[in-house]
Amino acid sequence: MQKAKVRENVKEYALLTLGTVIMTLGIYFFKFPNHFSTGGVSGMAVILSHYIPNFTNGDFVMMINVLLLIVGYIVLGKGFGGRTTYVSLLMSGLTWGLERIIPMNAPMTSQPLMELIFAVSLPAVGSAILFNLDASSGGTDIVAMILKKYTSMNIGTALLAVDLLIAVSACFVFDITTGLFSLCGLFTKTIVIDTAIENINLCKYFTIVCKDPTPICDFIHTELGRSATLFTAEGTYSGQEEYIVLTVMKRSQAVQLRNYIKKVQPQAFMMITNSSEIIGKGFRNTI
Repeated sequence: MQKAKVRENVKEYALLTLGTVIMTLGIYFFKFPNHFSTGGVSGMAVILSHYIPNFTNGDFVMMINVLLLIVGYIVLGKGFGGRTTYVSLLMSGLTWGLERIIPMNAPMTSQPLMELIFAVSLPAVGSAILFNLDASSGGTDIVAMILKKYTSMNIGTALLAVDLLIAVSACFVFDITTGLFSLCGLFTKTIVIDTAIENINLCKYFTIVCKDPTPICDFIHTELGRSATLFTAEGTYSGQEEYIVLTVMKRSQAVQLRNYIKKVQPQAFMMITNSSEIIGKGFRNTI
């Protein structure tokens, strides 16, 4: 039991690290050199480093994240988010280290639109991995936690307003082109994050109508390691007794089950539906 828990923790923190690395690479190599200010701590850092050139983007990311973590622990207590603390400090350290190992004095290419795509998609995928583990990169999320505790303010609207202000300010701090790219990135980011989360959690929901459910259920149990629910039914046209098998599994397993059913019971009727919100044993926990 203890080994299983340790293995689960190692897997969790490995995914947290992967998500943080992907997010940091997108921010450092594509967002910072182009001055894309799409909100959050990294957006603040882009604006502040322009006015205070003695400090780099990485310096500001480090300072703001550490400051917000301290405020978070003071206001919300020690248990407000161990994973968020880990991600926030790791992101700050990676950004600070990349600036010293691989300095970026200019964009990697002369194609700002292509760079915007990477500046949005990489952090969005990284954030999706973190959100899927009930973690975040800290920063303005900590402000949201504090506001939620002490006010009745609509947190989502408040954070969007702050991010929008940061993106709009890029129009005046840099130029209108950079500002418009920043606004485009801000509005696209949420869509990309939602899409990434759905694809990470995507499962296949089977409704199988057949005459002999035994071999299908055995295959689900023994070969796929999944379970199923069985109903008896009656065809409205034929009046014959049928069976309905309900089961959910990952996409790779779904291909195996579909091929198996087509092989052993080609007359079976299958309805296969995409679902990204499967909660229960073997999938996402409710806690």
